[in-house]
Amino acid sequence: MNNLITVLYIIAFAMFIYGLMGLTGPKTAVRGNQIAAVGMVIAVVATLISIRDTNNWILIVAGLVVGVALGIPPARRTKMTAMPQLVALFNGVGGGTVALIAWAEFVDTNGFSHFNHGEQPTVHIIIGSLFAAIIGSISFWGSLIAFGKLQEILPGSPITLGKLQQPVNALLLIGAIAASVVIGISASGDGASQLWIIGVLVLAGVLGLMVVLPIGGADMPVVISLLNALTGLSAAAAGLALNNQAMIVAGMIVGASGTILTNLMAKAMNRSIPAIVAGGFGGAGVAAVAGDGEAKTAKSTNAADAAIQMAYANQVIVVPGYGMAVAQAQHAVKEMASMLEGKGVEVKYAIHPVAGRMPGHMNVLLAEAEVPYDALKEMDDINGEFGRTDVVLVIGANDVTNPAARNDPSSPIHGMPILNVDQAKSVIVLKRSMNSGFAGIENPLFYADTTSMLFGDAKKSVAAVTEELKAL
Repeated sequence: MNNLITVLYIIAFAMFIYGLMGLTGPKTAVRGNQIAAVGMVIAVVATLISIRDTNNWILIVAGLVVGVALGIPPARRTKMTAMPQLVALFNGVGGGTVALIAWAEFVDTNGFSHFNHGEQPTVHIIIGSLFAAIIGSISFWGSLIAFGKLQEILPGSPITLGKLQQPVNALLLIGAIAASVVIGISASGDGASQLWIIGVLVLAGVLGLMVVLPIGGADMPVVISLLNALTGLSAAAAGLALNNQAMIVAGMIVGASGTILTNLMAKAMNRSIPAIVAGGFGGAGVAAVAGDGEAKTAKSTNAADAAIQMAYANQVIVVPGYGMAVAQAQHAVKEMASMLEGKGVEVKYAIHPVAGRMPGHMNVLLAEAEVPYDALKEMDDINGEFGRTDVVLVIGANDVTNPAARNDPSSPIHGMPILNVDQAKSVIVLKRSMNSGFAGIENPLFYADTTSMLFGDAKKSVAAVTEELKAL
């Protein structure tokens, strides 16, 4: 029986890894998800087989039924615009689950003694369990704040305690570690008070709130990725304590991939992860836009003029942003691009690593509209082409096209790599209004001599441009 369980776990691990490999591209992403899901089913079956008490089977199956009932409806009904919120919420549930497992085992087994078959728990069991409790609780409550900011239940701007922010965070972390030390000492002796484990969870939970609240909206994609990595690490630690290979491997895969993605996105923003955690730039003061002592004004255009510019261009680059997601304009953009290509215009898409509200947000939207993957160009690959591009169409992208990041040392986002759309011969920006982006920072691009603003809902604006193209 043990050999069968081991074989099933190995098959599940292989499917996890193979499924993750499929997520590297839109064409294989759906299949990758399906393979990983089958791997998880196999891991669950192996776990059920390893359990001798059928009463526990009933509880586990009941939990699976409840989880499926609560998880499938929002996953099916959530629009792509709200997918980042759903990712944050589901990730938080994972972290919260790990924290609850640690708490329940502690309460049920008198200080983790059951982890070691009734004997005094070993050091790795104690440390793994408490690490899982702390990190899982931080991930759960931090993910709830990320959800609230993305859903605009909470302000996207930083909420801080000022100079007290970092000292308070340090005290919370020290308190959680100190309570864990007390539990560790007691667990190797007469058993620790249940109040200490509750204290660990509460202190870690408040720390999760206090860490994410000061982070601005522009940093949310990095925060989601970081919290995902923390959830994976907490699951791996719990698996180590429970001697569950499935949790260890799955948690390490999630933790490693989340850490790598977080690091890549932080580099794309020219920011360090500690700097983001210490408080992001999102929601900082609005940068003034001035020229010769006078405020500049933006030029507006209409669908007919935009269509003429693009129809007679050699190359058009589309820069998608959250505005495209909000308007669900990706299908309209694909139709417009097909019309332009029919007229001999080359159309490409410039994808900034942190455009939207989560990693890969724009890639997912455009893949949904069946935009060819080869047409999606990463920032480093496309930036050299803007200087020889006739028209750039910016659809609701603010912060990732802001030239202040390159030209203004006083800007809060100075040094952040951006898409160099201001170097193109002509720029058309689709926006509902002149409001600043999620980072709360004014964009001088909107007032540039080569920029025209096409105001209105992005989907309707793109559809209007397409109609004008048909008439040309």
